[in-house]
Amino acid sequence: MKNFKRFLKYLIPYKKQQILSILFNILYALFSSLSMLSLLPMIKVLFDEGEKLTVKPVFSSIKDFDLDYIENYLNYFITTMNATKGPLLTLITIVGFVLSTFLLKNLFNYLSILYMTYLNNGVLKDLRQDVYNKIISLHVAFFSNERKGDLIARMTSDINTIKVSFMSILMMIREPLTILFTLAAMIAISWKLTVFVFFFIPISGFLISKLTKGIKSQSGDVFSLEGHLLSNIEETLGGIKIIKNFTAESYFSKKFNEFTTDINDLNNSIGKVVSLSAPTSEFLGIFAISILLIYGGSLVLIEQSLSGGAFIAYMGLAYQILTPAKAITKAHHALQGGNAAYERVAFILDAENPLKDKPNAHVITDFKHEIKFNNVSFKYKDDYVLKNFNLTIPKGKVVALVGESGSGKSTVANLITRFYDVTEGSITFDGIDIKDVTTKSLREQMGIVAQDSILFNDTIANNISLGIKHAKEHKIIEAAKIANAHNFISEFPNKYANNVGDGGSLLSGGQRQRIAIARAVMKNPPIMILDEATSALDTESEKMVQDALENMMENRTSLVIAHRLSTIQNADLIVVMKNGRIVEQGSHEELLKMNGTYTNLVSLQSLEVYQLA
Repeated sequence: MKNFKRFLKYLIPYKKQQILSILFNILYALFSSLSMLSLLPMIKVLFDEGEKLTVKPVFSSIKDFDLDYIENYLNYFITTMNATKGPLLTLITIVGFVLSTFLLKNLFNYLSILYMTYLNNGVLKDLRQDVYNKIISLHVAFFSNERKGDLIARMTSDINTIKVSFMSILMMIREPLTILFTLAAMIAISWKLTVFVFFFIPISGFLISKLTKGIKSQSGDVFSLEGHLLSNIEETLGGIKIIKNFTAESYFSKKFNEFTTDINDLNNSIGKVVSLSAPTSEFLGIFAISILLIYGGSLVLIEQSLSGGAFIAYMGLAYQILTPAKAITKAHHALQGGNAAYERVAFILDAENPLKDKPNAHVITDFKHEIKFNNVSFKYKDDYVLKNFNLTIPKGKVVALVGESGSGKSTVANLITRFYDVTEGSITFDGIDIKDVTTKSLREQMGIVAQDSILFNDTIANNISLGIKHAKEHKIIEAAKIANAHNFISEFPNKYANNVGDGGSLLSGGQRQRIAIARAVMKNPPIMILDEATSALDTESEKMVQDALENMMENRTSLVIAHRLSTIQNADLIVVMKNGRIVEQGSHEELLKMNGTYTNLVSLQSLEVYQLA
């Protein structure tokens, strides 16, 4: 229940729905009891029971309003109506009253469920939005350590489980009221019979709680396995070509079958408990009613302290307690499963973001002088990938990073955009430590074009204008022209309204990359970061993309991470990296004169080009 309490804050915006739901729940519980009590006068008419009273009972104060007064007034009403209008019309009137109470009971039942549904759906919407907002606010390292499919499961199926659990708990609010009003009516008819009911309910609740013990932990295991299952599906769909090429279908099928078998076994285990609890609770209820029949029958037949009509109405009330009791049992099951789901969703909501902005962080609006790395060291886990790294990127200059794979080039880009924080040292932006500025304002100064051009399943125009509100069409076209993308976009049937497909699957690699460049141009930042933007392209596409990149970098500060050295020969400064350290730096000509690491890299790539030719 403690997990449920933390979500009560989501009820605050829905006070109207809460108040109306509580009101209609109270009315439903009240009329549930009255509907059964209304059977009593009908039985009196049908079986001609009750004392014949021709004098109207006197009601002088609130103290006179008790069960005897109600019964006397009922006997007087039936006696006088029988005498004036006949037994048939009396019966029709009483039946009409019975129908009215049942109609009102069901009307209030509908309204209570309706407003509880509004409340539940509203809470679910707000919770889902908060989880999504938290996900997109978390740092990049969080996603490196978690399975994508498991996060999707927490955001979808787990939240849906919370919805079911939350609705069951809301329904629980009215069931105790129904039991309370029903017990009050039962006490009014016969306190002796009701004592047994009070004795039975705690025993029944104890037995059911023992029966359902362990559902929470098993539900948590199921949710975890379903998260792994989603991860497996996501990996399968993403790597379907590799699976087929390496004929690994049977391996993945076996792996998937192991997940589904484990989930099936756990679900069956939970199902056995849940399936047994409802019949058990009903049998215990019928057993209690059987005892009531024997004991109540003795009060009617032997002691004659209870009328037959009152006893039938009492039995109706006693049986009516079973429905809310079973509902409470089901809600208890839902709460056990919901608790496990709450914990998994809370894992996201409680995740700490070490890159969170400081309370008085600076907001930067432009780039004036330089970005500087000051003795920066960094490690993702245990081993350092950058060591004592010092670099200055002046405004308006093109700085290129080259080196073998794993030398730390991409890490520099990750640090400058503050996807990660430095382990030691500092990075300053115009003299201000980037830890002291807002992440949003820092990233607004930078545009990124990476090797893997990530596009979203949307139109070309929306991909180019990503993050820009009310983007002008002519600006989108202008950005596409700078990126050498306008010509091929114009050939599509819907031009800029054409959909790019999942991940840009409807476009070629070169086309995707040029749209990614257009997106960076559209943002129009003063600093461009190019992370091996042409390394995955063929020669023809590379030429067009390279021309687009040169157009984009004009009059901008650029940090270029290059695999193909031919693309960065005109850079103002080329930094050669090895094992997280700078081993050489200078212009293309200066580095060649050093006849060191850079010269060796150039020679190797020239040899590769020659061999390919």
